[in-house]
Amino acid sequence: MAKSQTASKTKKPFSGLKNISEIRRYFHRNEQPIYFVSATNFNLLGIDEWCKNFKYISYIDCYDGRHPNTFVPSEQPHAEFQSIEDINNYLLQHKEVIDFITRRGGTPNFVFLMFDEETERLVAELGGKVWFPKASLRTKCDNKIETVRIGNKAGVPSVPNTLAEIKDYDHLQKIVEKAGIGNDLVLQSAFGDSGHTTFFIKSEADFRQHEHEIVGQGEIKIMKRIDCRGSAIEACATSQGTIVGPLMTELVGFKELTPYRGGWCGNEIFSTAFPRKTRERARELTFKFGEQLRKEGYRGYFELDFLIEKKSGDIWLGELNPRITGASSMTNHAAFAHADAPLFLFHLLEFSKKRFQLDVDELNGRWADPKNIDSWSQMVIKHTEDTVDIVTEAPETGIYKMLEDGRVVFDRFDYHRRAVESENEAFFLRILKPGDYRYEGADLGILVTRGRSMTDSFKLTDKSKKWIHGIKQTIRAKPLDVTSAGPALADPAFKIL
Repeated sequence: MAKSQTASKTKKPFSGLKNISEIRRYFHRNEQPIYFVSATNFNLLGIDEWCKNFKYISYIDCYDGRHPNTFVPSEQPHAEFQSIEDINNYLLQHKEVIDFITRRGGTPNFVFLMFDEETERLVAELGGKVWFPKASLRTKCDNKIETVRIGNKAGVPSVPNTLAEIKDYDHLQKIVEKAGIGNDLVLQSAFGDSGHTTFFIKSEADFRQHEHEIVGQGEIKIMKRIDCRGSAIEACATSQGTIVGPLMTELVGFKELTPYRGGWCGNEIFSTAFPRKTRERARELTFKFGEQLRKEGYRGYFELDFLIEKKSGDIWLGELNPRITGASSMTNHAAFAHADAPLFLFHLLEFSKKRFQLDVDELNGRWADPKNIDSWSQMVIKHTEDTVDIVTEAPETGIYKMLEDGRVVFDRFDYHRRAVESENEAFFLRILKPGDYRYEGADLGILVTRGRSMTDSFKLTDKSKKWIHGIKQTIRAKPLDVTSAGPALADPAFKIL
């Protein structure tokens, strides 16, 4: 009897995935249809080669029909898009998209760059599932005010700040005097990106310039302005703990790339980005933040921006993006990702409901090793002039070469950035195509190069400037017919990347 009782208590062997090798094999054999629906496939470029049955459904055809796993439906009449969510909801209602999903069968699973409650409803109508936390939770976490509060709980400090609704400039002065954060300020509203809702206020004149974007916008994050470098780090909160990627530098506000002061316009990934102690501290804080997100009910992929003071080296939490981001392509293509698995694969694993075990500490230690980080840069090239015209010629997606005289020329088509063989080659992903309007702030495309795009003092290298100029020189446009002018040409209040 005693022997029988002992046998009944014997622990059953774990039947799930036990290591990285088994996780890789699981996705190599994956039979569940998974779709990334977005304006382009840029954010998750290459994931289809790690995960069987992973397809992209895009609004913009960056590849002229030559990418084997990208489906772009024909253009149908639609209301003017006001957000990425609008683009996704349009796609999910498109008959060609519905037919494509139905034809492939199975229970469709969806991932997005951005989505809302309407997206969730449309996915449910298709009999599918969203492999991300609920839109309501993502919106809550995405609020820059809430980010400060989550960080405080996790022990991840923000730049000295105060949170308040602002009535006018005099009211702002009273708020900052009480908070003791000085008069050289950075103000951020709850939502927004790429510099659209970040305001540098040092005088009443500065305030007047942005008053309509500050007053009446609810609680504002009012920060002491510091002399800092921007950085980005991505992670994934899983049932086994938070997996943390490398600390990346950020390209911010370069006039050659973006018209927006404080606007994100690219990243670099390289092993010695910032001093070792800074990298270690950033990873530690990201892990803490991820563990707090798990307590808040959030799981999956996220990104943190850290502000690193130049003199002291102090690290401050900038903002949270509870999603994949424009930097995700960098994280998921790094050397450590090819050695183990892309970070986003762990996000898919978390939502697949497949049981798994993982030594997160060991994995994080391996990913922190400089030997596992190679050097790449990406630059997001926007139209920076205050003009509007119609594109007649645009550089196609593929590999470009820089000649000895500095000219940039198209070499061959490819959709793999790893096809870049040297620092004299670059991968360009086209966004703007012939027939599109070119306006201030319009995304022209993304340029990916080996090596660095900035100097140690965080200035664009001469070579980077040549790449940017060379790509822009290949674009041709014709003046806008004045009869076409109208609301459709307004600069959208969102970025598609």
